[in-house]
Amino acid sequence: MASAQLQVPAGPEPVDAAPVDPAPVDPATVNRQVRDHLLLNFTDLGEFADRDVPVFVRGDGCHVIDLQGRRFIDGLSGLFCTNLGHSYGDRIGRAAHDQLSRLVFTPSWYLTHPGAAALADRLAGLGEPLDLSRVYLTSGGGEAVEAAWKLARQWHAARGEPQRRKAISRTLAYHGTSLGALSFTGLADIRQPFEPLPVPTAFVSNTNAYRHPAGGDPAGFTRALLAEVEAAIAWEGADQVAMLIAEPVQNSGGAFTPPPGYWQGLREICDRHGILLVADETITGFGRLGEWFGCQRYDARPDLLTFAKGATAGHAPLGGVLVTERVAEPFVTGRATYLHGLTFSGHPLATAVSLAALDIYQEESVPANVRALEPGLREGLEQLRRIPIVGDVRGAGFFWAIELVRDQAGRETFSPQEADWLLRDVLSRRMDALGLLCRLDDRGEPVIQLSPPLVADRELLDRIVAIVGEALEAAAAAWQGRTPARRSA
Repeated sequence: MASAQLQVPAGPEPVDAAPVDPAPVDPATVNRQVRDHLLLNFTDLGEFADRDVPVFVRGDGCHVIDLQGRRFIDGLSGLFCTNLGHSYGDRIGRAAHDQLSRLVFTPSWYLTHPGAAALADRLAGLGEPLDLSRVYLTSGGGEAVEAAWKLARQWHAARGEPQRRKAISRTLAYHGTSLGALSFTGLADIRQPFEPLPVPTAFVSNTNAYRHPAGGDPAGFTRALLAEVEAAIAWEGADQVAMLIAEPVQNSGGAFTPPPGYWQGLREICDRHGILLVADETITGFGRLGEWFGCQRYDARPDLLTFAKGATAGHAPLGGVLVTERVAEPFVTGRATYLHGLTFSGHPLATAVSLAALDIYQEESVPANVRALEPGLREGLEQLRRIPIVGDVRGAGFFWAIELVRDQAGRETFSPQEADWLLRDVLSRRMDALGLLCRLDDRGEPVIQLSPPLVADRELLDRIVAIVGEALEAAAAAWQGRTPARRSA
């Protein structure tokens, strides 16, 4: 199984590209520097043996521009993080400049600075509807998950249950790549090279209704999922499990939304067995689902909530954990010391950037924009079911996936070789030619993932849907044109 791929430029000039001034860098120099020295995340660099790595040099609203001056719609918000697009860099940059002119750095070890205090207060205000009032700051989402695990372990130890060393997570889930966070990541390809992993973790089904036998009956689906969680806890030992972690809408595998009652059921199970419930909102936080936190949309009540990406709208690295007073109690009363630390936790520049981004979210009513435009986006994407290779369309807010199938009626999936051909040889090139960046992912079944900036307007969303539709029509035609022998090759 291939790793997830961002759709990257590989084809001709986008047909709707507007003229752009040449980038003030030398393409040959940049390409040489990348080729000779730069190691990229989750990238088979052999793919670039005979072509250059895509390099983007500028942003403009909800668009990005590459070294050749080609203009693309940023249909994935960078990597689910540029929620405000590229229109507010000057304002947020001024906030960063002002902070650096006053104080470049101070750690958050036994001391802190006004920006970290102000951001904690601001985030606690946003978390108030979920009773999340304490904040620990990190540099990103994986670090936030790692921090949440350590909080959970120490919390149980402070309460006299140090034996709680296990976790429950979900299949295909991605929670990070540091060894603790990787323990909760349900993707065999990226786990196996580093096993054995330090946290014993049991995996239960995700909320992919399209592929679950009970998926057509929401109430029955919820019962089946929760029964599986109960069984996993019983197998592991209820007094051995420290936490259960899940995303409000799971990204990896393709925007799996929860059925009614699912999060309420998780809450009841965790309460009954003394397990902490963790919501990973690295992607879904800060308006992606139309609410400040995705938990609010589904009435989820976690003990801990991890966040990152949208906290700064991609303008600087920052993440963290929001926790309830109950979880914070041993640490704020002095009964226990949280034995974890990061040099750049609450960095002055990152906190200044986050505060400025949160101001813009509120001034521009960004979550409300998502709520207002979601129905039209949903309707447009649902119409893509007319295309023979579209099996499922799912998601919420500005967070969507389209699952591709060989046969709609039987929900038959593509083989790995067929999926690779479809995603990389056909769809990637077609979307490149049409000027759209998205994600073509085969970490489960093959899907197209869309996650546009939260400031996108109706016209841009319609354009995204039109491009995806055109690319899928071409892909369906290409698939039909293959001989049976070549389809199975």
